[in-house]
Amino acid sequence: MTIQNLRASFRMFVACLLAAALMQALPARADDYTDIWWAGSIEDGWGVNLIQSQDFIFATFFVYGPAPAKTPIWYAGNLARQGNGTFSGGLFQTTGTGFGVPWNPIDHTVVQVGTATFNPINSSSATLDYSVNGVPVHKSIVRQTLTPIAIGGTYYGTAVVVHSGCSAATNNGTVLTDFDPVVAQASGNLQFDFVYAGTENCTLAGTYSREGLLFRVPVASYVCTNGSTTTVSTTATIYEMKSTAIGLEGRWFAADVGGGCVEDAKFATVFP
Repeated sequence: MTIQNLRASFRMFVACLLAAALMQALPARADDYTDIWWAGSIEDGWGVNLIQSQDFIFATFFVYGPAPAKTPIWYAGNLARQGNGTFSGGLFQTTGTGFGVPWNPIDHTVVQVGTATFNPINSSSATLDYSVNGVPVHKSIVRQTLTPIAIGGTYYGTAVVVHSGCSAATNNGTVLTDFDPVVAQASGNLQFDFVYAGTENCTLAGTYSREGLLFRVPVASYVCTNGSTTTVSTTATIYEMKSTAIGLEGRWFAADVGGGCVEDAKFATVFP
């Protein structure tokens, strides 16, 4: 089987999966809050690691005890999603065998010292409330950005594009399309060149920012042409975009792509 045939088979497989998902009343997938979070440089040295498994977050805190010792202390939270969108649960202090010697299970203890609640404001900012032995703590936190992440290259994948609010109701609806962007990354800018629905050559381009593992282009130029005709000329926001182990995923939103249509899209791609 040729590479072209393999790609075609893969596209058909993905398209069938997405089409089936769109026809079923499946629960919406929430944002993934997995990242290092902190209170900003004003509290450099304090933070919390969040690892999310759908409706559960395992939170590990790197914090310090009360004065005068201010000794580093390890806490862990088991936080479950609540009906209001927060994640709440018990906060625990653990002990164990010191490093450098074999682990002794007898040394291991787990004691609940309080509770913790992670309340996301959006995909990259939140509040964190926790208590330790009756002492309450409130933090405004954001994702912590580490090293640069290179995402330039050619990708192959699929996008689900939803149009709503169109002046002509027949233009409303969902389009499942191949999405094979060529991504250029240079000097703080990102550019996506792709073919939409097999007929339009489109470009999304603008200055990006990083929010932990996520990329955001708050104001991207969004232009599409079909031959010599410009079909879209507006701005869009690219957000919640993340490099994965095998590709790139994310979303874009444009308030008006013509005819009053609002465009809300999400995509997933692989990097060959």
